[in-house]
Amino acid sequence: MSDTITADLVDLDLSADTKEAAARALAERMAALGRVTDLEGFLADVAAREAQMPTGLDGGIGIPHCRSAHVTEPTLAFGRSASGVDFGAPDGPADLIFLIAAPAGADDAHLTLLSALARRLMNTGFTDALRAATDAEAAAALIRGEETPTGGTGAEGEAAPEGAEAAAGGAGAASGDRPFRIVAVTSCPTGIAHTYMAAESLENAGREAGVEIVVETQGSAGFTRLDPAVIAAADGVILAHDVPVRDKHRFAGKPTVDTGVKAAVSRPAALIAEVRDKAARGETTGTASAATPVERAGTDVEGYGTRLRRWLMSGVSYMVPFVAAGGLLIALGFAIGGYEINEAPSVMDHFVWTQAGSWGALLFQTGGVAFGFLVPVLAGYIAYGMADRPGLVPGFVGGAISLTINAGFLGGLAAGLIAGGVVLAIQKVNIPAALRGIMPVVVIPLISSAVVGFLMFVVIGKPIAEAQKGMTDWLGGLTGTNAVLLGALLGLMMCFDLGGPVNKVAYTFATAGIAVADPGDSAMKIMAAVMAAGMVPPLAMALATTVRGRLFNRAERENGKAAWVLGASFISEGAIPFAAADPLRVIPASMVGGAVTGALSMAFGATLRAPHGGIFVVPLIGNPLLYLVAIAAGVGVTTALVIVLKGLRRTTEPAAPAPDAHTAPTPAGSTGAGKETVAAQPL
Repeated sequence: MSDTITADLVDLDLSADTKEAAARALAERMAALGRVTDLEGFLADVAAREAQMPTGLDGGIGIPHCRSAHVTEPTLAFGRSASGVDFGAPDGPADLIFLIAAPAGADDAHLTLLSALARRLMNTGFTDALRAATDAEAAAALIRGEETPTGGTGAEGEAAPEGAEAAAGGAGAASGDRPFRIVAVTSCPTGIAHTYMAAESLENAGREAGVEIVVETQGSAGFTRLDPAVIAAADGVILAHDVPVRDKHRFAGKPTVDTGVKAAVSRPAALIAEVRDKAARGETTGTASAATPVERAGTDVEGYGTRLRRWLMSGVSYMVPFVAAGGLLIALGFAIGGYEINEAPSVMDHFVWTQAGSWGALLFQTGGVAFGFLVPVLAGYIAYGMADRPGLVPGFVGGAISLTINAGFLGGLAAGLIAGGVVLAIQKVNIPAALRGIMPVVVIPLISSAVVGFLMFVVIGKPIAEAQKGMTDWLGGLTGTNAVLLGALLGLMMCFDLGGPVNKVAYTFATAGIAVADPGDSAMKIMAAVMAAGMVPPLAMALATTVRGRLFNRAERENGKAAWVLGASFISEGAIPFAAADPLRVIPASMVGGAVTGALSMAFGATLRAPHGGIFVVPLIGNPLLYLVAIAAGVGVTTALVIVLKGLRRTTEPAAPAPDAHTAPTPAGSTGAGKETVAAQPL
């Protein structure tokens, strides 16, 4: 663990009597070494993680831990309490307390080191040695792995290679003379501690029971998927998790024990016995097609509204690359061949290698073909999100019909939802076994496409087409104040969640307007306003870290350098590290600047045919100079607001104590930023 823990981070006489006091005492040691920039903010993150699930473990161990934007480098502090501190463990207070602090952007190597500690905690020789340590340096060396404990049981903290068979024995034979085989997945909210402790505990219990057990640890350091052959050969499955298991469908059709991660830490032998009993009774889970891709990504308690948003975002995420490619090709076609290029004959009939107009026509017509896929792809992948691959055929058919009847983007949304719903309904019908083989390739595509075609052509297609036409006419009639207000609203939406659902709604609204062969002037103004506003947050954060760097910590200043490029490229997500670390200041400031830019872009009449590209497509923008003025104004407003708000925070915070000979100075800036999309996300 190298310098993750030093003697200065060890307290062998911890006097705290509550878990809050214990965390504070150990965190103060981290802050004294400059590894925590904001003590109170870090402790709030620790408390938030503790509120999710107690971090006490059987055997007198407490492992409070979190990922926080206020941590500069992965750090571990250790305290030993004579009286014990209650961390919620079933067997009572903990006398060995480990405070694990990881930065919001901790790298995989450090997370792997921390996970190794979690595995060593399952070795009683290791914990006994810590209880017997007489000085801080020896304890730190033991935790770093530089000294080897003697005695005890369990592995020495080295992770068993994932995908390999963990152990062999004779007591648990499943058939013939081979042992019973189990595959397991462990996963906790942090992905550092319980994940690996549960894996170690299961592996140790498997060795004692004579069972072959292979564990996939889905932790923060990433995970290596179990070999499909290992899964296929397994006699049972143990899923010990407090967050959704990724690709859970891999284990369908096998005897399965599904429980919380702490159960695997505290009673692994019971879980192994339970899965063996289920196998003996022939109990199995459902088939692999029991859940759709989008449902597998969520949780078991999601409401319909959450699932609907996932389905729609599934379609939008697959559509956006077609929008970007097609839009940029069309814009380049205009740039090379002029604005009359849309009247050029087909390049199949007329193409001259030496004429710029022919190349412009080629790009324009290729982009038009790409745009032709937008609505079918949107509808097809909405249906896919709902019903997996059987939803693709009726979804694409419904999307193509939407184009045929001029129902456009709204028709594609409806067609996708209808197609997915029809397929789900068909799949609920009890089909004779003899017909099941042809259901996914013949029956479901045939029936669902026929139903979707009938509904789109005869029932709902015309009303949707009329609504689409009405919206297009309304946009075309926007002028003056109405246009400016619309620009401000779209700017607010683009900067509200920086690439999240609200941002995507505004972006999709804009791209739908230009995704036609000959978009109107108002649609291109909306596209320009949306892209301009989306560039504001990262550019403003980059400027703020440049002009007032002392308000930001080192990680934020480094992120600020990257934000210049991200903002210039119209990647709003470049501001996420800043918003995650300080959302109450960064997000409102970004929204104000985005609204200013959106309103000014509409007022200036800037137009844009390309749906992406940032400053790199400025030559393709109508009124480019005023467009840049609109962006600069929004960036200036957001930068000023962020600097003022952060400055006010610093003036209201109590002054930090002056460093003395025993205290290292705390790095400037108390609002550290991370690289995650949620501030202080517990590990």
